[in-house]
Amino acid sequence: MVTEFILVGFSTFPRHLLPAFFLLYLLMYLFTLLGNLLIMATVWSERSLHTPMYLFLCALSTSEILFTVAVTPRMLVDMLFTHRTITWAACASQMFFSFTFGFTHSFLLMIMGYDRYVAICHPLRYNVLMSPRGCAHLVSWFWVGGSVMGIMLTLIVFHLTFCGSNVIHHFACHVLSLLKLACGKETSSVTLAVILVCVSALMGCLFLIVLSYVFIVAAILRIPSAEGRHKTFSTCVSHLTVVIVHYGFASIIYLKPKGPHSMDSNTLMATTYTVFTPFLSPIIFSLRNKELKNAIKKSFQRKFSPLSS
Repeated sequence: MVTEFILVGFSTFPRHLLPAFFLLYLLMYLFTLLGNLLIMATVWSERSLHTPMYLFLCALSTSEILFTVAVTPRMLVDMLFTHRTITWAACASQMFFSFTFGFTHSFLLMIMGYDRYVAICHPLRYNVLMSPRGCAHLVSWFWVGGSVMGIMLTLIVFHLTFCGSNVIHHFACHVLSLLKLACGKETSSVTLAVILVCVSALMGCLFLIVLSYVFIVAAILRIPSAEGRHKTFSTCVSHLTVVIVHYGFASIIYLKPKGPHSMDSNTLMATTYTVFTPFLSPIIFSLRNKELKNAIKKSFQRKFSPLSS
């Protein structure tokens, strides 16, 4: 029975490029942590941001921080060293956290789309449908749901027997790369079940987000003034941009046609998706959300104005 795995995602990567990519990914990793922590601190300190939308944003920032911490540090270490083994337990833990925070991230993007739908299409009922207590319960249930799916899928995968090679052709314990190492009659059915669960959950979230924006666009088009339409749609831009980035990058990675792609290009795309997507989110929300951007400016002015006076 396999007790440890060897990660070879970076084994064929040009050695002279690894230091440059290590520094780039390290800076993006640190910015992801600091950017999301800044958003959370700003929402916590500004009473004007104590609304359901920013509660969901704080939960989204938390999921991005935890996902990044679960995957990126190990990836950065492997970029520096040639000995890239990971124990069976560590591999299972990494897969569980990746599933949990990945699913939770998608659930939160979905409910943020619903929040925008209620705010624009049913503004008079917003305080009833999106009460703070109800939204807090929703966030809790999404975290529970993500954790349950993470546990379930991780147990299913690691219940299989790994009796052949222990070499994972990825920089992390990626589920599809790991399933290729399993042996036994049930391997193909488990692989199909895992793919169906992941695709159904993620595409279901995307479908509900798209459905929300269909109603949102229809409501915006009924607004008589161009200024009113622009002002209303601007409240959705940051969320919509993050959704496009999140699902767009995922589509490029997982739905690209099979062809003579080198392992280097696959590794580069996978690492870029893992690091770059969480890196972009705080930038998008900080720059495209006017209310949050002004709150961050006010927070900095309160902190540093005494020093300048």
